[in-house]
Amino acid sequence: MRKKIIVLTGAGISAESGIRTFRDSGGLWEEHRIEDVATFEAWSRNPALVMDFYNQRRKQLYEVNPNPAHFALASLEEKFDVRIITQNVDDLHERAGSSDILHLHGELKKARSTVDPDLVYDIEGWELKLGQKCEKGSQLRPHIVWFGEAVPMIEPAAELASQADIFMVIGTSMNVYPAAGLIHYVKGKADKYLVDPNAVALQSVSNLTVIRELAGTAVPQLVEKLLQESR
Repeated sequence: MRKKIIVLTGAGISAESGIRTFRDSGGLWEEHRIEDVATFEAWSRNPALVMDFYNQRRKQLYEVNPNPAHFALASLEEKFDVRIITQNVDDLHERAGSSDILHLHGELKKARSTVDPDLVYDIEGWELKLGQKCEKGSQLRPHIVWFGEAVPMIEPAAELASQADIFMVIGTSMNVYPAAGLIHYVKGKADKYLVDPNAVALQSVSNLTVIRELAGTAVPQLVEKLLQESR
């Protein structure tokens, strides 16, 4: 039976592909305050601004590519049962070839109904417009979990974490909750790896190896080590 590797990825792995994160610029995204573009209140107050902001994020996504860390994680599927839990809203894991990805915070290339959260649609191209509606006649909004909103996929993610034989955390400083709490669902005996230049040692976590390097460098090396050990 294949060992199960559960991977939690954060903004750091996408930043190496050229995707800006709001932490790069003191809590600003393209000079916008988070409260003005990434909350339901902002959407209610100025939907045109929020829509344009995510259209620009989506447009940028078409201009970047997966990096060596994304491709290395996909190659793990040769020998392991791999599930990726990502805090990122991009599709770089999919484009690198990973086959099982749970998006905690939504997906940039999708839209959803404002009256029925179960109605989710792929966006054609990079632009979502005011006036585009779901089949129930309601305006479509970005399929993003905004600040202050519930994270509906956190329970399935916690269940996955509890099944891990190996748990990898990549490109996150472990400060964003509830995602940061997932490591506490992992079995004590499971091997755990934390890869991030700014990683801090988690004293309460057993069997943890901390690698303070960029994902694009460290992840391919770690993946090669795991693949060698599985032969």
